[in-house]
Amino acid sequence: MADFNAKEYVAGLVEKARAAQAVAENFTQEDCDLMTAAVTYEMTKPENIKMFAEMLVEESGMGIAADKQAKIIGKVWGSYLQMKDKKTVGLVEENKETGMQAYAKPMGVVAGIMPVTNGEATPIVKSNMALKTRNAIILAPHPKCSKLNLFVVDKIRAVIDKLGYPMDLVQTCEPEAVKLSTSQELMKQCDFILATGGEALVETAYSSGTPAIGVGVGNCVSIVTGKTPMSQVAELITRSKKFDNATSCSTENNIIVFESCYDEFIKEMEAHGAYMVKGDEEKMKLQKAMWPNTPNDNVLNRAIVAQSAEKIAEIAGFDVPEGTCVLMAPEEGASIEHPFGGEKLSPVSGIQKAKDLDDAIAKLMACLDYQGKGHSCGIHTDDPADVEKLAMIAPVTKCVVNQPQCLVNSGGWTCGFPVSMTLGCGTWGGNSLSHNATFADLLNYTYVSREIPNWKPEKVEDFIDASVIAKVDA
Repeated sequence: MADFNAKEYVAGLVEKARAAQAVAENFTQEDCDLMTAAVTYEMTKPENIKMFAEMLVEESGMGIAADKQAKIIGKVWGSYLQMKDKKTVGLVEENKETGMQAYAKPMGVVAGIMPVTNGEATPIVKSNMALKTRNAIILAPHPKCSKLNLFVVDKIRAVIDKLGYPMDLVQTCEPEAVKLSTSQELMKQCDFILATGGEALVETAYSSGTPAIGVGVGNCVSIVTGKTPMSQVAELITRSKKFDNATSCSTENNIIVFESCYDEFIKEMEAHGAYMVKGDEEKMKLQKAMWPNTPNDNVLNRAIVAQSAEKIAEIAGFDVPEGTCVLMAPEEGASIEHPFGGEKLSPVSGIQKAKDLDDAIAKLMACLDYQGKGHSCGIHTDDPADVEKLAMIAPVTKCVVNQPQCLVNSGGWTCGFPVSMTLGCGTWGGNSLSHNATFADLLNYTYVSREIPNWKPEKVEDFIDASVIAKVDA
């Protein structure tokens, strides 16, 4: 495609999407529910999820196929069950006390910007979100998963067509057209952007001039207090950290451990397959392998992203025991000079000591100030007061207690977070949302007002407390 014109190419996709979406404007709730149920059923057939997972690992060279299969089931089933019985067409809310009614409307054509790290589940979840809300969606994949993305979208389109609905409600870019210029044009020409990806991509989405939802940088920090069994803590953290080779932005990138339980923690982590680098030599080898230009910048080496701990150690040039699943590196701080305090997108964790909870929170804040503010944190404790103190202070939208962080942040079967592929990080992370984005975030609402009895008080003393008035007038 030497003479490729991104503007014209995207205009063609958008034209087809608008035609399909014009038909969807007249869908009933039953139409939306049928499509989303059918897509969920077809796309999570065992033979399909196996194929999707294996194709992504082969195409991207990242992650673990078995974990990707689990991810597809968890995210597609979970997000579908959240929307299954919800109304998204017509009158969706009525308050008899205020006389207000809310009617749900589609946004139009959505640009679904996607990462390679979750390229197996994201296109299915985002497509279902659009179908549930009578929107059309055009998906823009990462170059390293463009072939899988086309394969997945073709299957979704076949399901929609079989049911008698317009296939162009879900479209994607051909692999040859997966370029930065194409994504930028989609952001300009569509009505709304649902973006999951790196910091630069999300910044582009928010500056495109089109309304957008994006996720901030992940750099999850977990505190270990020693108040829960250390074997349990190590099992939870290693299970989270090794899942899909840490493709998720929600893995425990930094672990802050009370001095009182530090030695026991390291021992239990090692018993669960983790490896603490030996001395400054191995630490510097690992640091150089992960951030080749350190301390000039904090750009991760793409060759280590979502690779196994053993592969990363091999790249770094030191030996680890067979079966090692997580690498640990001691760190003191979080900055370009202390890069292990930042995000890693790999089964590598920075380990810091803390004297007590106040010290741990101070170190957590330093990590988040460096990278990841707004995203998430975790704590392992049996003391509700510890949780309350952390939750009151930490500038994050998700605080996870005694759970594996990466299996919880984006929703799961044993937590109350909404299942999502786009995790809002609030204004801390440069986002417009503080919650996990769901289908409800792809709806506009028309509010209807009717006259109700006048509720204006007779005088100010009817609604301002007398003690307040006395203080002001004293």
